[in-house]
Amino acid sequence: MGKLEDYELPDDLYYTTEHSWAKVEGDSVVVGVTDFAQAMAEKIQAVQLPFEGESVEFMKPFGTLESGKWTGKIYAPVSGEVTAFNEGLWDDASLVNKDPYSAGWMIKITPSNLDEDLSKLMKGGTDEFVQWQLAEIERVKKEVEESKKE
Repeated sequence: MGKLEDYELPDDLYYTTEHSWAKVEGDSVVVGVTDFAQAMAEKIQAVQLPFEGESVEFMKPFGTLESGKWTGKIYAPVSGEVTAFNEGLWDDASLVNKDPYSAGWMIKITPSNLDEDLSKLMKGGTDEFVQWQLAEIERVKKEVEESKKE
């Protein structure tokens, strides 16, 4: 598992620039949000997800995360049909905070255009991904520092 600063970022996943991750498991893609995203959101209080049978589109919002701090959109890393959603998040949305890559997964998708969609994502552990994530960490640090000045 890769780690950048304080954030776990597994090398075997694909990532979007909107902080979603995708893991290919056979004919399915498991989707969630990154450790960095859950840390920025702080305590997640609710998650809105699509139901089985609904379609999602590459890099379009499919749900939301809600914390005391904000409500944010969750973006689909691949297009396809939702085949499962994590019902456990209804009872305990903080699973996303506790374990974003396992118990905090969000949906499973049967992809409709897997190879093309994956080619547009960043692969964990690559130089491209590491440099991008480090820049995101710095960007957020600066935003936090500037908000404290106001």
